[in-house]
Amino acid sequence: MSGAVTTSTVLLLLLPLAGAVVLLVGGRRLDRVGHLIGCATVIAAFVCGIIAFTGLTSLPVDERSVTADLFTWMSSGSFTVDIGLGLDPLSATFVLLITGVGSLIHIYSIGYMAHDAERRKFFAYLNLFVAAMLLLVLGNSFVTLYAGWEGVGLASYLLIGFWSDRPAAATAAKKAFIMNRVGDVGLALAIFLMFREMGTVSYAGVFDRIGGVAAESPGTVTVIALLLLLGACGKSGQVPLQAWLPDAMEGPTPVSALIHAATMVTAGVYLIARCAPIYDLTPDGRLVVAIVGAVTILVGCIAGCAKDDIKKVLAYSTVSQIGYMFLAVGLGPGFYALGILHLLTHGFFKAGMFLGAGSVMHAMDDEVDMRRFGGLMRKLPITFGVFVAGYLAIIGFPLFSGFFSKDLIIEAAFGDGGTEGLLLGGAALLGAGITAFYMTRMMIMTFLGEPRWKQLRTRDGGEYHPHESPPVMTIPMIVLAIGSVGAGAFLAIGARLMDLLAPAVGEYTEPEPPVAPIVLTLVTLLVVAAGVALAWMLVGRRPVPVTAPEHVSPVVALARADVGGNAINETLFARPGIWLSRTSVYADAKGVDGAVNGLAAALGGLSGRWRHWQNGYVRSYALSMFAGTLGVLLLLLLVRYS
Repeated sequence: MSGAVTTSTVLLLLLPLAGAVVLLVGGRRLDRVGHLIGCATVIAAFVCGIIAFTGLTSLPVDERSVTADLFTWMSSGSFTVDIGLGLDPLSATFVLLITGVGSLIHIYSIGYMAHDAERRKFFAYLNLFVAAMLLLVLGNSFVTLYAGWEGVGLASYLLIGFWSDRPAAATAAKKAFIMNRVGDVGLALAIFLMFREMGTVSYAGVFDRIGGVAAESPGTVTVIALLLLLGACGKSGQVPLQAWLPDAMEGPTPVSALIHAATMVTAGVYLIARCAPIYDLTPDGRLVVAIVGAVTILVGCIAGCAKDDIKKVLAYSTVSQIGYMFLAVGLGPGFYALGILHLLTHGFFKAGMFLGAGSVMHAMDDEVDMRRFGGLMRKLPITFGVFVAGYLAIIGFPLFSGFFSKDLIIEAAFGDGGTEGLLLGGAALLGAGITAFYMTRMMIMTFLGEPRWKQLRTRDGGEYHPHESPPVMTIPMIVLAIGSVGAGAFLAIGARLMDLLAPAVGEYTEPEPPVAPIVLTLVTLLVVAAGVALAWMLVGRRPVPVTAPEHVSPVVALARADVGGNAINETLFARPGIWLSRTSVYADAKGVDGAVNGLAAALGGLSGRWRHWQNGYVRSYALSMFAGTLGVLLLLLLVRYS
């Protein structure tokens, strides 16, 4: 790795890590400046990221993949783990997203967490989160990736459960931690299998030798791909491991923005795109990825339709939008870049909307129930503008960011051909319409209509006084809104991003849907318009009750129940696990401990009985000797005449 790029890459990783260490070790003496240290280190990392990105793109196209081995972590026999960094167009793109959006979220947090007594610790955890995510994308081996992978899991646990005095937050943190561990087992097994088959865990070594493994044992490559997918599903909240992600909203809103927009949930998409040389060799593995994405699109959309918590609506929209990314990367060679394109545009409009949701909560005394909102457009004009930009982007309104990325994914899905293409494309198209419905519902219930909060009281009995957030919160939101408007066009027109990523994920292929792209675009827009119109008829033209109706249709009930996500997990994993635990406890108590305790009790009882023979009377001892002698004689006679 060349000098300037090396220095910048190492620094951009170390700066947020150093910030986390200083803030945690420094203690309360840093309470007054902790937030400034946290912001400064991440902003400095963003500057280093720009320098590294510029240095990388100044190299010839075929040389834009540079690595640097830092040290040997462990060496035992043929097993050696070297820790090193790698920078290529894919990791460099993620670096800019993580540090850029992360910096805006840090700045926003200065205002959002201004009155929190543990603000220093909060910024320390944010820095730790950013550092772990950077290690994940900058590692040049699967072991380094795994270290960052686990670091992100730890940081998310700390941040989701940051308000640990709230039982719901503590439960959500544990749920996220445990469900992520399920996925992590898949990733760990994939790494073990790679080492067994290829004797290495470095990207270069694995990708060089995976072709030989595919020639001898195609099934092994498919197994590796599926295990990697399991890890990706856990980290990115995809079916069947999606249930933790909406509950993660219990953490502070900037955490939701950071996890959902720019960091943790994108790790699964990054993993699959990074492993493109593996997925290129297994059509079955790619098909499963695409199916998971398509199913997740619909599950996230349906669940989002019935939520009244503004953050949970956004959370399920994240689940659904990442489903689009999985669908794109599951389509295989030529389309990995489409998943990354949607990931980047999503980073802007989703981070903007999450920060906007935090602004709404800031104005409404931490209230999250949209049924208690209404008519906030005039009270929160900047927040409303940010939401409008994000809303138009996520529904794919022409010329907004989401239009350029989602439209191409729908075209590519239909272009897969046959029944497979029809089903995958149909799911993506239907998801676009449902997304338009529930996002329009959210906009109407929050910003339009009757201001229902005027007739309500806050939790402490006071009145609501909605007001716009301070500039330290609104300025980052405005920057993200600008990205929601223009990032898609900047990245997609002329295939700018696709050409940049080509050395890392392969050449981009123009989608070839069965009908002309313009026809499919018009059909998509009609479906989206139908979703908007339906939301207006069902929500916009009717009074919104402050309390959710109890008696609803089975479809709404299913949506309220998260499309069975929690119920399925409880049925398949939690209850069998509880039953197994209880059975093990019973077997241990009555079996192992029972046998030991029973033997001890038997010996104790026998000893107690024998104790009575030791009474000090000569006649008793004489009788004992007589009985013993008689017993010996009987045994001798028995042996003699048997």
